Amino acid sequence: ETMSRRAELAIEQIRETLLSPDSVKAPPIFNISQLEHFTQVDRNKINYAVKKTEIRSGSMPVGGGRRTWTTAEVQESVRHFRPEIQRPDGVSAVTIAVANFKGGVTKTTTAATLAQGLSLHGKKVLMVDVDAQASLTTLFGLLPGVEINQPDTLAPLFAGHEEDAQYAVRKTYWPNLDLIPAMTRLYASEFKLPSRQKDEPGFEFWRVLDRGLDPLRDTYDVIIIDTPPSLSYTTINAVMAADGLVVPVPPSTLDFASLSQFWSLYLDIARELNDLRGEAKKFEFVDILASRVDANDTSSRVVKTWLREVYAERVLATEIPRTSVAGAASVGFGTVYDLPRGSTNSGTYNRAFDAYDQFVNEVDAQI
Repeated sequence: ETMSRRAELAIEQIRETLLSPDSVKAPPIFNISQLEHFTQVDRNKINYAVKKTEIRSGSMPVGGGRRTWTTAEVQESVRHFRPEIQRPDGVSAVTIAVANFKGGVTKTTTAATLAQGLSLHGKKVLMVDVDAQASLTTLFGLLPGVEINQPDTLAPLFAGHEEDAQYAVRKTYWPNLDLIPAMTRLYASEFKLPSRQKDEPGFEFWRVLDRGLDPLRDTYDVIIIDTPPSLSYTTINAVMAADGLVVPVPPSTLDFASLSQFWSLYLDIARELNDLRGEAKKFEFVDILASRVDANDTSSRVVKTWLREVYAERVLATEIPRTSVAGAASVGFGTVYDLPRGSTNSGTYNRAFDAYDQFVNEVDAQI
């Protein structure tokens, strides 16, 4: 009890220190070079669009300096210059689950960075945290057990007290990126779902999240689900609700072996559900993402060869390097998109930023 209280107090104090003065995260601001990057047009076209009042002009610091744009202004500019990558009218959101039942493979960082990156492509994104450890919720500056309690999570949906997930959606500090949060008591759903399966005739435990997200699929362009490090009842719900899967895996022998077990175990469950549903689950895409890659490690290079031999075209071209940038960002409850340029070694930052940015581009092309 003492350790629990002290740990909760420490997290709250750390957050207050890092997110001073008001303990609330703030979205980043961007310069003209970054605006060029995301809009994929040069500054002459940007300046012309500003002159014609087609996009916002950004703001200048008091006393002079370089013009900057807020995250929301960047998103608006991207929607203006890149209409071809926006969701057409009448089309439902694409739902993506980030899954792997082994812990420590960067699922949460991958999910959060993908969500932020897609929002910078002009998309409206919903993140769904179905992991009772609530790392994604914490990453977005919310304290499980303090600001987030059981009724704020998907627990009422899984228990049958809510018909859909709209009640749990909340705004985050990041424009056009909303969150359904989690906390430890969401874990009770692992007992509630099988209990309902036993007690309620016709109940399909694997379809609860899928159906719960239906009303939100017309509101958002992309829905991204962060899953627990296990093939649990809630993970099965996430996978069954998804149009696509992103599976991060570090190139190590143990992670490679664990991933093969993930497919095997999922197949056993999927075949049983297939018999119950009468139809096979289909995915639009399944992506294998090499994460935490150490370019200087010989064994990593060997395992990357195994990955490409086994999973072929499903392995994304992008590799996420093991760098100090991810650690620096997570210290501030953030990702590479939150980290200001100049706050770490420029070469290391650029390597991490470019990798995540290419990853987002690859997934967006599939979307």
